[in-house]
Amino acid sequence: MGQSRFDRQVEETAQSAAVVIGRVFAGRDLDGVRRTDASFWRAGTRILPKVEGKVPRRCYRAGWQRLLPRLAVLSGLVEVGYLAARHPETTAETVQELWENPDPVLAALQTGGITAASATAVGGLAYGILGRGRRELRREWVEPLHQALVQPLGIAEQTDPRRYLHIPKNFADDDAEIRVDLPLHLRFSRDVVADIVTQKLALESVSFSWHPAGRKPHVRVKKTRRPPAKAVFQDPKMRELVARAQESAPVIGIGAGGQVVSVDLDAESPHILVNASTGGGKSVTLRTIACQMLHQGSLVFVLDTKRISHPWAHGVDGVTYCRDIADIHDQLIELGQIGRRRTRIADELGIDADPKAIGPRLLILLEEVNATMKQLARYWERIRESGDPKVSPAVDALNEILYMGRQLRMHVLLVAQSATARALGGPEVREQFATRILARYSVNAWRMLAPEVHPAPKSTKHRGRAQVVSGGSARETQVLFFTEAEARQWAATGKTVAAADRPGPAQPQEPPAGSPADARSTSTPELPPATEPPAARALLTGTRNLTPAPAPSSSPAAALGDSTGSVPTTSPVNPVTLNPTPADDDQAVGLRQAHQNHLPDITVAALRTARADDRTFPKPAGKRGAELLYRVGDLKKWARNRPRAATGTTDLD
Repeated sequence: MGQSRFDRQVEETAQSAAVVIGRVFAGRDLDGVRRTDASFWRAGTRILPKVEGKVPRRCYRAGWQRLLPRLAVLSGLVEVGYLAARHPETTAETVQELWENPDPVLAALQTGGITAASATAVGGLAYGILGRGRRELRREWVEPLHQALVQPLGIAEQTDPRRYLHIPKNFADDDAEIRVDLPLHLRFSRDVVADIVTQKLALESVSFSWHPAGRKPHVRVKKTRRPPAKAVFQDPKMRELVARAQESAPVIGIGAGGQVVSVDLDAESPHILVNASTGGGKSVTLRTIACQMLHQGSLVFVLDTKRISHPWAHGVDGVTYCRDIADIHDQLIELGQIGRRRTRIADELGIDADPKAIGPRLLILLEEVNATMKQLARYWERIRESGDPKVSPAVDALNEILYMGRQLRMHVLLVAQSATARALGGPEVREQFATRILARYSVNAWRMLAPEVHPAPKSTKHRGRAQVVSGGSARETQVLFFTEAEARQWAATGKTVAAADRPGPAQPQEPPAGSPADARSTSTPELPPATEPPAARALLTGTRNLTPAPAPSSSPAAALGDSTGSVPTTSPVNPVTLNPTPADDDQAVGLRQAHQNHLPDITVAALRTARADDRTFPKPAGKRGAELLYRVGDLKKWARNRPRAATGTTDLD
């Protein structure tokens, strides 16, 4: 027999009541519509898709928070009903008495109403005064930021911004922190979100800390403490910091909070890349590092096609300054030979040897790599002969140093206006620079050199301000400033690299006479000073023949004469063999004869003045009566690399 209509209504009513009771105790909305992502234990932060209309604040609360007031009301109703059922006579008498004599009740209600109204007015006034700042914050900053983030984050516009935007009233202060809860899907652009936050809140110099893991992804925004406006060496505190710096970790500058920014060339990064546009302080940065390294006893090689980047280093002991492209080419080849020789020495010494036993630390300053690499390629294209490799051996030598510089105590400081992979010789070469210093950079330059740090900090035109990128983080730094005189003075003081202080390392076995190891075991320094006497130069390379050679052939290398120097003829993978120098370069002549036959553009008076005042002027190679004699090749090299106009040219076009 089928159910009657009444029975069906009773059953449906019972089912509906059960559902409502279940929703009450589950802390859900009574209409059954789920509007937010709130659960029983967790408060909601997002409106669910396809929800229309305004969502009340109670929908964001966790289920247990909504259950508590419901239970309180229900328990009150149950208590009243229980008392009425337990004492029906007393309840009836009380109701009848109130009905017949309502004056006491009305007086009590009047007093209570006045008290409640007064409390409400005072509370409302206090809320209006105390909450004014919060309401202004929401109206002026939170709501506009919410409207801008709706589309990039992919959230509903009806979402209460206070649920995911945690912005304190003092968010512009240095120690304030802003938190933005992110959607779980993470399908948004970090750069876009970061730009919107900084622009809508008018923030400057902030750092973003992204936390995408877990069920509560978020990003924290903090203002970064700025470095000092300037950092000069003449400040006694800065001078003390530089004096206390480790030999392998020169001070680069001062970061946020007065922290010293430095890079350990042995433990962190053997090579440093400096990238900046014109006027960004590239030469100042190199000067800061180089003069400290010289003070600690290192040897510095300045390869400068601009010729005037580092006038402070001219004539400083321990500095080899090459300005002509031919000399830069030869110097890189010689440095590559030193690296290969040091590799053999390190292998013979073993893993327990003192790293300093391999020799003094070498610092190679390669200025304007964009122009230098092109000139090296054109120079080699002009002088190479049949059978020579297509790639310049100087470029190969530079790559060798970059790949194994840490163990060999050889470090490259490379300067570029645009450090593209093509300019440096490939992306694998650029990866050898674990530390990169960027100043006045473009967005493309930052994405190319520091893609692991995003969003990119805003570039500034503040003098001496740079970003030091290392270990996946960027530190805003005020680069330490040395004047020309201070850099020269600091480089000239401190440790000296005398011949007795830098002998070649002891060998496990006695090397045979005449071998390269035998030459290293002498007290002659491994590297030449700035003047490079012929004897020291011969000990340095181990391959150059300084004895008179046969007459030069008609090859392109010989045709260049004094501007080419020696030219390698084999691949730098094996020991490079240099062509013998022209016979006239080994002649010993006086200054007058040098002017007449070899340096017609330099007068005898200028040569004599340079001999007296220029510390890089070649040393005498002999004496004829009272007249000092000089090697022609040394005079030509000095003429090419002197700070004044050179006798030759570096224009290969």
